[in-house]
Amino acid sequence: MKDVVLAKFAEVFGDNEGAKAYFAPGRVNLIGEHTDYNGGHVFPCALTIGTYGVARKRNDKKLRFYSMNFDNLGVIESSIENLKAEKEAGWTNYPKGVMWAFGEKGYEIPCGMDLLLNGNIPNGSGLSSSASVEVLTGFILKDFFGFDVTNQDLALIGQFSENNFNGVNCGIMDQFAIAMGKKDHAIFLDTADLSFDYAPIKLENAKIVIACSNKKRGLGDSKYNERRSECETALEEIKQVVGINTLGDLTEEQFETYKAAVKDEVRQRRAKHAVYENQRTVKAVEALKANDVEQFGKLMNASHVSLRDDYEVTGIELDTLVEEAWKVEGVIGSRMTGAGFGGCTVSIVKTDAIDGFIDKVGSAYKEKIGYAADFYVVEIGDGPVVL
Repeated sequence: MKDVVLAKFAEVFGDNEGAKAYFAPGRVNLIGEHTDYNGGHVFPCALTIGTYGVARKRNDKKLRFYSMNFDNLGVIESSIENLKAEKEAGWTNYPKGVMWAFGEKGYEIPCGMDLLLNGNIPNGSGLSSSASVEVLTGFILKDFFGFDVTNQDLALIGQFSENNFNGVNCGIMDQFAIAMGKKDHAIFLDTADLSFDYAPIKLENAKIVIACSNKKRGLGDSKYNERRSECETALEEIKQVVGINTLGDLTEEQFETYKAAVKDEVRQRRAKHAVYENQRTVKAVEALKANDVEQFGKLMNASHVSLRDDYEVTGIELDTLVEEAWKVEGVIGSRMTGAGFGGCTVSIVKTDAIDGFIDKVGSAYKEKIGYAADFYVVEIGDGPVVL
């Protein structure tokens, strides 16, 4: 892929002298959904699919962007000065947001650049193509200008840019999983204080399979911010009766004791998901450490049910993919992953059952939904690198 993107850079920008190639992964969250902004735990891993980039410094303030995924848009020009989000700027708002965020954090970017991107993460799939672009951009800036930032800082800068430049109220999980990825390990991250452990993923005779629903969704205009605000209100209500900082501070028993403080039944279900999902994530990691993949799968299944019934973020596409997966012999666990309302499911499937799984789930999905899903058998990879 390095040769492909360098050749395309030369074609688009005249030559590739002085250009460097980079890669940042996508991510999938194995369990712990909608817990990251509720002070809970998440369990994501970086993938070997992601975003490739080629960049070169300029001797002026101009920014020139080109995406091989949106080649019909051609080269999009901007300037490093007076960066602001513009609807018509489309995907370039993500790298521009990171450049703006570095400036806000006191790191001055002295010149413009030419930047070409090529992602092999399906767009709008919920595998974090936006966070992948953010971490990639930050990694390039760090490499180009020698900024004294760690990969963990890159995650925080990416989140800051998405919150404040792009107006999406995302948690830290996506950027953190991508910036801190480690081959064959998932990251058990406590989003309340960013303490984390790497947990090895040892799947004997099984693999992670991602099914992309091909239902497009936009995070900013989805019900994501609405769910977030429902949880924040529920937290304030519970705080009236018990001293906690986040919903992630509660056990299931404590939640059941104090839930009457949440005055609205819908908000109560939202908070219940946040509390129970956090505890499920803790138990799931313990199960993996004990080499109990079957128990991990059961907790994945329970996670989906909670996201469907209590948090209501699944929809017919994701529910169909998961419910059909549950019927297939050799499926250890299956659930939606990401923000929901479209995007992907993640399943752990016994290796010898994968072909049958893709065939059966794919056929049932197309028959019910009317268009095809795409399937990816994925490996767990490292964080961002210079190629």
